[in-house]
Amino acid sequence: MQFSANVEKLKPSATIAVSTLAKKLAAEGRDIINLSAGEPDFDTPAFISDAAIQGIRDGRTRYTPPAGIPELRSAIAERLSERSGRKMESDGVVVTAGAKQALFNALFTLFGPGDEVMVAAPYWTTYPDLIRIARAEPVEVFGDQTNDFKITPADLDQHVTDSTRGLIINTPCNPTGAVYSVEELTGLAEWCRDRGVWLLSDEIYRNIHHAGDGAAPGILSVPAESLGPYVLIDGASKSFAMTGWRIGFTYADAEVTRKFSALQSQITSNSATPSQVAALAAFSDTDAADASLAEMGEAFTRRRDLVCRLMGELLPGVPFIEPGGAFYLFFCVEGFFDDGVTNATEWCSRLLQKQGVALVPGAAFGDDRWVRMSFATSDEIIEQALSRISSSVRAASVG
Repeated sequence: MQFSANVEKLKPSATIAVSTLAKKLAAEGRDIINLSAGEPDFDTPAFISDAAIQGIRDGRTRYTPPAGIPELRSAIAERLSERSGRKMESDGVVVTAGAKQALFNALFTLFGPGDEVMVAAPYWTTYPDLIRIARAEPVEVFGDQTNDFKITPADLDQHVTDSTRGLIINTPCNPTGAVYSVEELTGLAEWCRDRGVWLLSDEIYRNIHHAGDGAAPGILSVPAESLGPYVLIDGASKSFAMTGWRIGFTYADAEVTRKFSALQSQITSNSATPSQVAALAAFSDTDAADASLAEMGEAFTRRRDLVCRLMGELLPGVPFIEPGGAFYLFFCVEGFFDDGVTNATEWCSRLLQKQGVALVPGAAFGDDRWVRMSFATSDEIIEQALSRISSSVRAASVG
């Protein structure tokens, strides 16, 4: 069957594919621990759900402006103003059906055939495919492992060409959990500014920060004079356990925002209206929001500490990135390869079949020697999973 070049090479999301397989095996009666999904295990906070229910009862179920209901855009702009310490205007906000649509809007609007977009690697699996959908070319840029794979201007210098038009970064990072400092972000921002390169910063995990001093730094932490053209991508999905509500947003220059809105008006029209009403509560009821963020953040940090401790106890010597944010552990399984298993994809497949633990192989993120584990689950399940992984490693070495 002949398909358009737009989708000819497109593959399903690797993370969703693994999660789907794990759920299928569980439905067949297998004892499966699924640590592949990238979503919080908490319920959406009640004050958010209640707002949506009340909105439905009040008849807030009709179309909204493509860029979102005005009061939600204003609430988001106000939160961004608090984040940056400078006035951020609501006309810079476009509310989207999740961060994926926010990224799609930006990439499809800003780039096209012949353009190269650098992607900080390891990367979230969707970035390269969205770039290709825009008919541009993704260029992987790996930072040094000793720096938690975070990229530097020197790394960018090795990959920049006359066709370079953009750079995507993700902080805190999926899959590594690495967090860029303000100084590191400023260096990257100035590199992009000086070359007229668009900086796209995906900060969807910003509020899941394990340093204990509030949210992670982002590009709005960078001095305004250091910023060139940029797009901020964020949303409610991870911070407020709202993955299924599908609410993301972009913040950019108003002229660019109008283009995003025009594109979105031809694709989805607007994010689901009840979801926008729910997000309005998340972004406007700051006391309730702060309490929810603190409660979930404390649990994620406790789990981060647990998984790092268990790695040292059960898998000593296995390299891993200690996550500063998000809820993933990225660790290297190259030392476990043998004649029957030569990459992380095969290793994960064996682990799922023999031990019933679902992880995401690093091929999804640009390096098939590593795997990603989500620790957005209970302490008990984390302990069970790492015990099974340790048993699998021991059994393979004996065999």
